[in-house]
Amino acid sequence: MLYDEDFLSRLAAGVQGLGPVWGVSGDATLRLLTISENATFLFEDPATGRKLVVRVHRPDYHTEAEILSELAWIEALRAEGVVATPKPVAAEDGALLQRFSDGDSLRHAVAFEHMTGREPDAEADRVKWYGALGEINARLHGHSRRWARPQGFVRKVWDFDRIIGAGAHWGDWRQALGLTADGRAVLERVHRLLHEQTAAYGTGADRFGLVHCDMRAANLLVDGERLGVIDFDDCGLSWFAYDFAAAISFIEHEPVVPELMEAWLDGYRRTAPLAAEQAAALPMFIMLRRIQLTAWIASHAETPTARSMGTAYTDGTVALAERYLSEHG
Repeated sequence: MLYDEDFLSRLAAGVQGLGPVWGVSGDATLRLLTISENATFLFEDPATGRKLVVRVHRPDYHTEAEILSELAWIEALRAEGVVATPKPVAAEDGALLQRFSDGDSLRHAVAFEHMTGREPDAEADRVKWYGALGEINARLHGHSRRWARPQGFVRKVWDFDRIIGAGAHWGDWRQALGLTADGRAVLERVHRLLHEQTAAYGTGADRFGLVHCDMRAANLLVDGERLGVIDFDDCGLSWFAYDFAAAISFIEHEPVVPELMEAWLDGYRRTAPLAAEQAAALPMFIMLRRIQLTAWIASHAETPTARSMGTAYTDGTVALAERYLSEHG
């Protein structure tokens, strides 16, 4: 298992050793916050009350240029007040990207200011905040269209091939946990259909550009009337409408999804127009994302998220695919 106790201890030691470059005192405590694509830690300094979040990147996923490009977009969004998101914290020498060895691999680490808040409550206020998220997405997409990317800017492309095709960044969905022969046959059919549908939908500048790609509830922070967005680690070039599909990651099957979709669309259209064709494409992108996450669970089986989903998520993907084929095939 990649993230066993010994390995996490080595990661924590590496992060602790970096503390001084960000001005963290020797009295600061460090604890693990989350494990997903990356491992995220929190420094808390009792002397100053300062909190600092440190993201340790998974090896062999993003290049240094890709990480710095993510940070460049965050800083541009913050400068224009497009979205509330934590500020990347530079070291005392001005560098945003740090490195350390975990004993086996070179690790990249980035620090961010701590953002207050809580995840939108699934029972009480998730629909409300997905309306606010629609407004945020509209502003982000507007910024994406007009922003002059700096020289050397590079982020991953999330098109059909890189999402669930031959070049998929997160692996082959055919390796899904517990996938049966009958289930594979269903997913092969929906795979072919999605390939045709996304090709017909196209990647014109009105519908494809730089997007966040992971605004699920775990990456949203509510504090009063503010909705903050964190974790631009998967931002890249994809369909604008795909941002909604990513926002309902791991809950695509829940009965609240149509209500969340309507709230998101209403919020988006309060801020910017959204063509009917793009709104109608949301179910297509939800199915595409669901298959992508099914592959992610298989290729990241050591993570707590993947372990909690297991084979039941694969079974749910097959069920959603059968429904999608009956409604859109």
